Amino acid sequence: MKVLIGLSGGVDSAVAAYLLQKQGYEVTACFMRNWDALANNDQLGNPTLNDPQCPQEKDYDDAVKVAEKLGIELLRIDFVKQYWDDVFTYLLKEYQAGRTPNPDIFCNKYIKFGPFLDFAKEKGFDLIAMGHYAKRIDRDGKAYMLKSFDRNKDQTYFLSQISQYQLSSCLFPLGDIDKTEVRRIARELGLESVMDKKDSTGICFIGERHFRDFLMNYLPAQKGKIIDIVTKRVLGDHVGAMYYTLGQRKGLGIGGISGEEAKGWFVVNKDIKKNILYVASGEESEYLYSDSCTVTNLNFITAKPVEGKRLSAKFRYRQADQSVTIHYIDENKIELIFDKPYKAVTPGQAAVLYDGDVCLGGGLIEHIYRHHKQIDI
Repeated sequence: MKVLIGLSGGVDSAVAAYLLQKQGYEVTACFMRNWDALANNDQLGNPTLNDPQCPQEKDYDDAVKVAEKLGIELLRIDFVKQYWDDVFTYLLKEYQAGRTPNPDIFCNKYIKFGPFLDFAKEKGFDLIAMGHYAKRIDRDGKAYMLKSFDRNKDQTYFLSQISQYQLSSCLFPLGDIDKTEVRRIARELGLESVMDKKDSTGICFIGERHFRDFLMNYLPAQKGKIIDIVTKRVLGDHVGAMYYTLGQRKGLGIGGISGEEAKGWFVVNKDIKKNILYVASGEESEYLYSDSCTVTNLNFITAKPVEGKRLSAKFRYRQADQSVTIHYIDENKIELIFDKPYKAVTPGQAAVLYDGDVCLGGGLIEHIYRHHKQIDI
């Protein structure tokens, strides 16, 4: 069978390509270019924005070296417009609305498993493959997505918005090995360009950078007040309420207060219209916790869970599973009732549901509640 693998210039996709070769697939690689700082800045009418970074060209050079080492053809394709239209503009709109988006989830849905899959099918490939840490199994004519063997690297959270068709069209060669083994294989193969390359932790396709400074290029800063949600005291100024997320401690610029125990300050709410950032003292403050949330933009990969079913949920990547009960408000919205109050559940982030190791899918957190009262402004 003919497989087109997304070769990113990192060690995971490189080893995934090798494993597919070893399994007998006819493998071709493709590098996706999805971010063009100059072109994107021009769209905003300001080509002088401070965004000169172009990490993808270094990644492309590394992908070329891997493809040559493995003896496979490397294609290259641009999805710059699709990424801007379907992923980046979504990110900007969510921040403007005061929510905290996760663009990597939509990057998978609308780029890696969207136009890339279409491109592969048009070129006559049977399947696509990715270097994600996830597992696919087929049962009774349907594909199911399971957590990977390496639980520390499991990426099913980021794949929660893909469809049954997209899942059934994809292979995940790294599903049964861990990162240590991936690096060992890369060294054994002599993949010098990627074998010791640091894992990417930046925004999908944009790369690592000081995120707030980067965002200010597109959403200009507007200073406002930081207020203690308990005492209503003004504690300082912030650079723009939209830039902060619930539970955030670093970067607030609030020092200790004379005569009070220093417990640290945490973002617990924000009023975007008034540009106010609310904080509370101490990581166990009740204002950091909620006991339910509503979820929209629902996507269930294989089948919808039944009303009242107790499931596990992740509200952010690498978070421990949290026990919840699902309640359907309507076809497009659910309520998740927590077994106990959970910390820093954040509107805009993904709520991803699991039944054991099976990733069912999920949606986007709309509102959070405490004692049936909406607590996000």
